[in-house]
Amino acid sequence: MTGFSADWLALREPHDVRARNPAVLDAVVASLKRYASIRIVDLACGTGSTLRALSPRLPARQNWRLADNDLGLLARATATTHPAGVSVTAVPLDLNRDLEAVLDGPVDLITASALLDLVSEAWLERLAVEIAARSIPLYAALSYDGRIELGPADPFDAAIIAAVNAHQRTDKGFGPSLGPAAASCAIARFESLGYSVVHGASDWIIGPDDRDIQMEIFAGWASAVRELGDLSLADTVGWLTRRRDAVAAGSSSICIGHVDVFAWPMGTR
Repeated sequence: MTGFSADWLALREPHDVRARNPAVLDAVVASLKRYASIRIVDLACGTGSTLRALSPRLPARQNWRLADNDLGLLARATATTHPAGVSVTAVPLDLNRDLEAVLDGPVDLITASALLDLVSEAWLERLAVEIAARSIPLYAALSYDGRIELGPADPFDAAIIAAVNAHQRTDKGFGPSLGPAAASCAIARFESLGYSVVHGASDWIIGPDDRDIQMEIFAGWASAVRELGDLSLADTVGWLTRRRDAVAAGSSSICIGHVDVFAWPMGTR
């Protein structure tokens, strides 16, 4: 799986927290309120942002298995001080190779954030089948859905966004990625397996004062466009320069579309 730096994950976490869809989150919490204690597996946990976002709203006794192939991120996730009653176990593994292993044993909830848009349709199918076989609910948050709105408008925005969405579909370690189609594919697949599904938008709304993350996003997009070669270097650099100037002037804003999904076996809530 393509890795992400701890600095980037720290930069995006406040935006993730604000973006999480409250109705979907409420559905997750309501489904677990009858439990005195819960066991959760968090896939591609990074530094533990899902744990930090979800654990305060769940029953006091929680056991989290945090799975990731990046030992540095796992170390950060497990080094964080957790509330009383919350235990955390690091599970270093490759989710492409060893998905089934991390799902073994008693599990009450599978979570993942910003993961499904990185995986292939085949891997999502594998995940859905394994989860359904075990009758486990899934909370998958912050899947990118291809919607981007930029202000102020630039003549090259449409070409850049098209290239970014094409890059989103390239292989991130699981085969050709679902990219913007991830959430819709997940919803359809879990419904076909007899799951109930609630979903909703969890868009990043990034304003003029959010300069650091804007600079990182625009630089990352320009790099992705250059990898594909869909635009000339001059056009890409020109676009990036104008975007950076707008950020510096305090006039730049970004809306990036995401979708949160909660799927649970019928009759279990």
